[in-house]
Amino acid sequence: MENQTNCPQCNSENIYADGNLWICPECGHEWSSFAATDVAEEKAEDNSIRDANGNVLNDGDSITVIKDLKVKGSSLVVKVGSKAKNIRLVDSADGHNISCKIDGIGSINLKSEFVKKA
Repeated sequence: MENQTNCPQCNSENIYADGNLWICPECGHEWSSFAATDVAEEKAEDNSIRDANGNVLNDGDSITVIKDLKVKGSSLVVKVGSKAKNIRLVDSADGHNISCKIDGIGSINLKSEFVKKA
C-alpha cells in the first residue's frame, strides 16, 4: 500500500491506513489508494466517440439523426430520422466529430450527441 501524505478531501496530514482503506479522522473521509489509479486508467482508455444513447461509434457505422438540425449558413434543415451510412469519425476542434453524407444535403459534419446508432 502506498504511503499517502494528505486527505484528498480536506488535505489533512492526520490519516491512517485500515486494511485497504485510508481514513481521515478529521473529516471522516475514507478512500482506497487503488481507486484513484483505477479511475485514472478508465479515463485514459475511454476516449471513444459515443452517440446520444451511449453506444460506441466506429468508422463505417450507420446513424440516424434524432433532432432537427439547421445547417449553418444555409436554409437547409437536417430532419429527424435522416440516415447516414458509412460514417467517418474525425477529430475536430469545434466538436463536430462525425463526417458523413446525407441524401438531399450532401457532405456534412455532425456532433455525436445528435445521432443514434442505426
